[in-house]
Amino acid sequence: MGADRDSKPVAVVLLSGGLDSTTCLAMATNQGFTCHALSVSYGQRHTSEIEAAKRIASVYNVRQHQHIHVNLDAFGGSALTDPNIQVPLDQPMDSTAESRIPVTYVPARNTLFLSLALGMAETLNAWDIFIGVNAVDYSGYPDCRPEFIAQFSKLASTATRAGVEEGREFKIHTPLIKLTKAEIIKAGMALGVDYSQTVSCYQADESGRACGHCDACQLRKAGFLQSGVPDPTRYQ
Repeated sequence: MGADRDSKPVAVVLLSGGLDSTTCLAMATNQGFTCHALSVSYGQRHTSEIEAAKRIASVYNVRQHQHIHVNLDAFGGSALTDPNIQVPLDQPMDSTAESRIPVTYVPARNTLFLSLALGMAETLNAWDIFIGVNAVDYSGYPDCRPEFIAQFSKLASTATRAGVEEGREFKIHTPLIKLTKAEIIKAGMALGVDYSQTVSCYQADESGRACGHCDACQLRKAGFLQSGVPDPTRYQ
């Protein structure tokens, strides 16, 4: 694994500014990694999450925080990138939810995010990438599943000079993938995460206040309720 001048392992952490990615950053930091954070503006409905990511990166003293713009709204196809598609509100979060891929799915988003993180990692001689995907309490996105991560891990070693010429293997860390939202919150609280600084809502306002009704808000609210941790989210 890559190491910085202090001989600490180096990792790239995808940081959206939401609850999951912030917990991931806390975990990577706790594991002794020197963290470089990467945030991506992809044409989503609001910038509040990115502003939160900037604050969080500062709190955790990341070595470098890269912010990249990619206009996935040019393609649309998602309620998060196309203003003509409404964000579903107050949808039942039942056991069949994971069998449906909702309109908030953004085509190729995590593939793009991991590709950008991979490029950043290779330039840093870092072989560890953290992403906060979750396959338990999630909205049914296909690019949050272990199968996707396994396939991307194979790609990482065959599509890079470090992999082909040096035989390097990139490790995609997914520490949250098998945790419920409540378990994620408990893990973050044990590491001192301040969840009041995070923004998860699909349609937060300019000050970062959540709508309280989209899938992301419902999952977040349920997680705090089930964990027994007071919900610090600011709602509209």
